Amino acid sequence: MQVLIGIAGKDFVLTAADTTTARSIVVMKHGEDKSRLLNKHNLLLYTGEPGDTVQFAEYIQCNIKLYEIRNGLELGTSACASFVRKQMAESLRSRGPYNVNYLIAGASKKGEPELYWGDYLAASQKMPFAAQGYAAYFVMSTMDRYWRPDLSLEEARVLLQKCLDELKTRFIGNLPEFLIKVVDKDGVRIIA
Repeated sequence: MQVLIGIAGKDFVLTAADTTTARSIVVMKHGEDKSRLLNKHNLLLYTGEPGDTVQFAEYIQCNIKLYEIRNGLELGTSACASFVRKQMAESLRSRGPYNVNYLIAGASKKGEPELYWGDYLAASQKMPFAAQGYAAYFVMSTMDRYWRPDLSLEEARVLLQKCLDELKTRFIGNLPEFLIKVVDKDGVRIIA
């Protein structure tokens, strides 16, 4: 019952992730941050098996940081997405594949937003809006109806609230809290 949502706007990407960790019918923890900062302008949100998600996210985060230290370059969003996809493809062909679905949100220093959707089968696609988990069944139609390429941050927050309201109305799972972050040319920040 994990939920990730991403909305690319005019010069930002707005993300939301539920903060509940659950297994089957048991809620194990509230307040879990299901994201990792890859660099100043890129954020990885992840969902899947609890052990796989944390291990994979830390592995990606550390290797992107190592690349930046070795080469003196900060990777852009598309490069981060390519690296993550390559790691997923390699793990898929190993004895211990990661069961992780993810979103990568980023913005260039010029403010151009990018959002990538990826799954445990190493598929990856750039999208204007995306959702992972059961949320996709409920919120994709709402985002398809109201999303525009020139959304302001306030309009994107209203759209995100419509999506969260739809989940509360239709989804049987109780997802009381969401961690909402925005990625723009100034970096990543928490807004709710």
